[in-house]
Amino acid sequence: MVVVTLQRNKCIGCNYCVELAPAQFQMSKKDGKSVLLHSSEKKGFFTLKSPDDSIYEPCLEAQRACPVKIITTKQV
Repeated sequence: MVVVTLQRNKCIGCNYCVELAPAQFQMSKKDGKSVLLHSSEKKGFFTLKSPDDSIYEPCLEAQRACPVKIITTKQV
């Protein structure tokens, strides 16, 4: 199980997450911020829980590349 969290309100729209993990992230046309696909929102945190372990590496790379450090990726 992979758990990915995005603090969307702090996103600066750099697009690194989309380049590194396009199956999990896309940029919003409305505000230019990142969207974590298939996630649920709670108090400004968007969380994706996936049984697909193959998303771990791309999401971890997106986490490392994020200049504002708003992505967390865990294997549980």
